[in-house]
Amino acid sequence: MAAISVVLDHTSAAALYDPKDPFNEAVAAFYVQACGGLGELCAPVLCLTAGDAGRPGLLGSIKGLRFIRIEAFDTDAAVTATELLRFGHSFAAVHAIHAARPSAAHPGGRFLLTLTPKAYAGTGVHPGQ
Repeated sequence: MAAISVVLDHTSAAALYDPKDPFNEAVAAFYVQACGGLGELCAPVLCLTAGDAGRPGLLGSIKGLRFIRIEAFDTDAAVTATELLRFGHSFAAVHAIHAARPSAAHPGGRFLLTLTPKAYAGTGVHPGQ
């Protein structure tokens, strides 16, 4: 079985951070798979920043998890974010969209784990709930 590559957005990161969140166990299952080498998780830093604004401590907590790679907000991500912001996408979502789209490292794109899949309609990513 091939390992699945998953991008956490601000909503799924918040669910993982809060043990009382109704989606905590579902998101945690992806983390368990990553721990076992069955997948890889990344969390775009801009998504975590947006999530931390609403849930202080989220960024530091996710950063401390060994099997989640924090994806930097580089120039390519900034160019994508600027375009997406002009089209009305939220500050919280733009880095996740960039991270999930096809790239040299992930030619087929990555799966986007979100609790708000409608927020990603028409962006060319594969959101799931």
